[in-house]
Order: sequence, then structure tokens, then C-alpha cells
Amino acid sequence: MYSPIEPYDQGMLDVGDGNQVYWEVSGNPAGKPAVIVHGGPGAAAPVNWRRWHDPEAYRIVIFHQRGCGHSTPDAGLLETDLSANTTEHLIADMELLREHLGIDRWQLVGVSWGSTLSLAYARQHRERVSEVILFAVTAGRRKEIEWITRDVGRVFPREWERFRDAVPVEDRDGNLAAAYARLLADPLTCEQAARDWCDWEDTHVSLDPQYRPSPLFKDPALRMTFARLVTHYWGNDCFLPDKDDLVERAHLLEGIPGVLVHGKLDVSGPLETAWELHKNWPGSELYVADEGHGGADMVAQVIAATDRFRSR
Repeated sequence: MYSPIEPYDQGMLDVGDGNQVYWEVSGNPAGKPAVIVHGGPGAAAPVNWRRWHDPEAYRIVIFHQRGCGHSTPDAGLLETDLSANTTEHLIADMELLREHLGIDRWQLVGVSWGSTLSLAYARQHRERVSEVILFAVTAGRRKEIEWITRDVGRVFPREWERFRDAVPVEDRDGNLAAAYARLLADPLTCEQAARDWCDWEDTHVSLDPQYRPSPLFKDPALRMTFARLVTHYWGNDCFLPDKDDLVERAHLLEGIPGVLVHGKLDVSGPLETAWELHKNWPGSELYVADEGHGGADMVAQVIAATDRFRSR
């Protein structure tokens, strides 16, 4: 990665509905714009992600999606209304931020859930996108959500039964993410539900040889924010009107250079999504690493892509 840098500008953007979205810009003020779209939903963006771009060539934008990180109000507070926190709201927030920063077009770098949001943004605003780089690719499809909340239990049967049995009996055969979202909205059950959800999150990434328990889940406040947002989105099919559209109609992105970086050991998000997206996106490139849901080789491929595109 490039050397550590600090933002030269940052602020809070009023995006409506009582929400303020945190943003920061680092690198070269006159450089090529790039925006990093973090995962979760609700995981915010670590500061070392500033180091994926050449700071002399790029104007590097990072923002925290509604309800998480430095953005307010915090989704981890039970009094925070999540009804105005949907994929459409996040896409609109990105457009407001682009306009606020005076950017005509920017490169999208989407990570995990951020790859879903990046694809949805690029579909709506392709004229504002120079390139798309997706890392640990997801597309918000129902079968992806069913896989991560139910089917991967075939790999971790003991842990999955504990995860499933933490919801009421009448909810165990239905939408588990939605069931957890209801528990997380109740002050009597929310703390335990957040722990149970995040224990499962740590479990299904644990086959990666580089696996380490997420420090995010050790902090009760961050754990609650993450759990409330991810179950809110997954319990509502990521607020995507057509659950397979981003993959099946990826041909509509033809002409936008795309680089997909995925780990073949990613049990949380199987390679299938990245493979199908690559097949349907003319001109896209797919790199498959011997890693899981992230890793040094995958980061190196993202940096190689940003280097290649910096003078484009």
C-alpha cells in the first residue's frame, strides 16, 4: 500500500431526513477523483483504505454511509429511525456528495456490500463513473442472503443452529435477517441479538487462513450499529426492486471498465456472483485470489487496478 496520509478536507453533509453523512478527501486536490464505498452495511471505512490510491495522482474520497461511522444519527441507537436508510437513499447521498465536491466523474471502489451499492449507483449514474473496481464482490441477491444466513450452515452446523435458535420458534423457517432486525429493535433483546448476529458473522469468514476475529464486533456500540444496519438491509432484500438485476443486466455497464477481485476461499460470498457478473459485463476483468473475504493479494490487485487507471 501507499504511505499513510491524512485528509486535507473533511466535513458533514446534510443529506436530508435528519441525516448528516461524514466525508473526507485526501491525496491530490487536482488529481483524478475516486470514491471508496465501504461494506457492511454499517462497517464504515478504515483509514488505511486511503492507501489504495497513489496520493499524487488521485483525489481520494471516503464517506460513511447513513447511520454508521462518523455519520449521524447512529443506527445503533434504538431511537434512530431506519425507514429513510435504503439503497436509493445511499445512491442519492453519493450524488449529493459528488456535486458538493464539484466532481464530474469518479472511479468507484466498492468493498463487499459496497460492491452492491457501487453497481446500483453505476446503473443509475453511469455518466458519472470513470471505472469500477469491486473487491469481495456481492450483488445483494436473495440467494446470496439465503446462503449467508442459512445455506452456509451446512459448513458450520453447530454454530448455525445456535444462530437460528436465537430467534423465536415461529421465525426460524423464515427470513432470519428480518427476525434478527425485530429482536434488535427491542431494548429487552437487542444486546444479545447483536452478539449472536456478530458471532455468526465471525464464524462464516473463519475458513480464511488469514482469519482474525473482527475488532468491530468487540465494541458494543459498533456491534449494535453494524447488526442493526445489516439486518435492516438483508431483511429487506437490500432494497433492490429486482433481486437479480445487477448481475443479469450487467451488460448495461458495457463501456465502463470494470475490475472484479474475489477470493476463492470466500465462504461468506461464493465466487459465483463475481463469475456471473464478469460473464455478463462485456470487457470486465476478474481476478481470483487464494484468499477469503479479503487479503493481501486482493488488496494488491485493487492497488494494481488503481495504478493502471490513474492516467486514464
